[in-house]
Amino acid sequence: MSTTSIKTLGELKASGYEFKTVTEELRANLSQKLQSGEKVFENIIGYDDTVIPELERAVLAGHSINFLGLRGQGKTKIARLLVQLLDEYVPIIKGSALNEDPLFPLTTASKKLVAEKGDDTPITWWHRSERYAEKLATPDVNIADLVGDIDPIKAANLKLSLSDEEVINYGIIPRSNRGIFVINELPDLQPRIQVALFNLLQEGDLQIRGYKVRIPMDVQFVFTSNPEDYTNRGSIITPLKDRIQSQIYTHYPTSNLIGRTITKQEVKRQKGQEHIVVPEVIEKLIEQVAIEARGSEFIDAKSGVSARLPISAYENVLSAVERRMLINGDEKGIARIGDLTATIPAIIGKIEMVYEGEQEGASNIARRLINQAIRSIAPEYFNNIQHLSDKRAPVELKEKFMLITSWFESGQRLDLLNEMTQSDFENEINNVAGLEEKVEGLTAVNSEKSVLKEFLLTALAAYSLLERKDLKQSVSFQDYFSSVVGGIN
Repeated sequence: MSTTSIKTLGELKASGYEFKTVTEELRANLSQKLQSGEKVFENIIGYDDTVIPELERAVLAGHSINFLGLRGQGKTKIARLLVQLLDEYVPIIKGSALNEDPLFPLTTASKKLVAEKGDDTPITWWHRSERYAEKLATPDVNIADLVGDIDPIKAANLKLSLSDEEVINYGIIPRSNRGIFVINELPDLQPRIQVALFNLLQEGDLQIRGYKVRIPMDVQFVFTSNPEDYTNRGSIITPLKDRIQSQIYTHYPTSNLIGRTITKQEVKRQKGQEHIVVPEVIEKLIEQVAIEARGSEFIDAKSGVSARLPISAYENVLSAVERRMLINGDEKGIARIGDLTATIPAIIGKIEMVYEGEQEGASNIARRLINQAIRSIAPEYFNNIQHLSDKRAPVELKEKFMLITSWFESGQRLDLLNEMTQSDFENEINNVAGLEEKVEGLTAVNSEKSVLKEFLLTALAAYSLLERKDLKQSVSFQDYFSSVVGGIN
């Protein structure tokens, strides 16, 4: 007989079932995974040596947990993955509002049912996917929402006295009994509501006003908090913070590679975008934009720069390529450096600027971040190119790119239309002298060579050896001096 085919209390007892608390379940399943060497939290990248070990220690200790970190650091995602450490199914008394274990009924109604029916008490099975509840802390959340309150309508329908325990309308926490309950953005919860959590965290029992009942709760509490909230919108009151047993700090990716891995995992390609190629250099640049933003003097560091920025930016690049494919009737497409302008709406929607940033303007700050990303990534492809900005840059370094700059100094100009076909794009950029030898060996894919050529031109513009202009429908490159003189004329 399979576990879930057991339908009565008598059958459950005969099966040898033993009751376990949520803590015992989490501990046992985590221990098994650690001993077997199995990866405990799938799809969590960059936390193997920091957050994950601390979380595992907290679970083994049976602690309530608070994830503290800036926005977009995966706090809620990790909390949701804790469900994987629960048993696949647990038995509950059929119809129980509090998901009571058949061997340990809690409410008066369930105790009566077990007393009346004995081994014939009906049971059902609760899958671990249903044992997770989540509440976003907002100023309008009240104690009734979380804990419960008297329900006069229920009392009238059942013709019961208001003093009867059965007229209680339980809140989300008691309905999460024997499961995991998460409160997101805990500091936003009003202090008087935070007080209602004291007993649940320390004594583990449920108290509802007007009743003497103290119902024991078996809930794994997890909270997420943003340190910005402590000063801007609210705070975790000290007695509650004292009762949360483990506080775990989260963080942003520590390298471009880790960030790219997370971004590619989270990006959602729409139908029709399967045949779009995003070269590695574009992926690096997208991720670097977020890194530059986190260190920018124009952006509020306390607010943070979410990992959702590069994800949204990547998706915008995909859509820019798809749009070009649709216009030209192409079945395949490849992202170009010029497509990074499509990331601007994603960038300005994900950053909180300080006063100086507001004065510069969101779009200008976004373009500045892209330019900084290009300067940061360029040396990985073109040795010592970063020294071109030095006041005393070696002559031999400038000579390395002289063939390219001389082509533009002769009066030539390169115009790359946003919607031009890939073949036209390659033909245009291949006209520039000196580019081919500089990208030789960096990639074996011809279409990606053209992207690297555009990248080199963009980098030379970032170091003021060329003039790059972003127009509405194109990007143009020309000699810097010719541009200035042309502007005067």
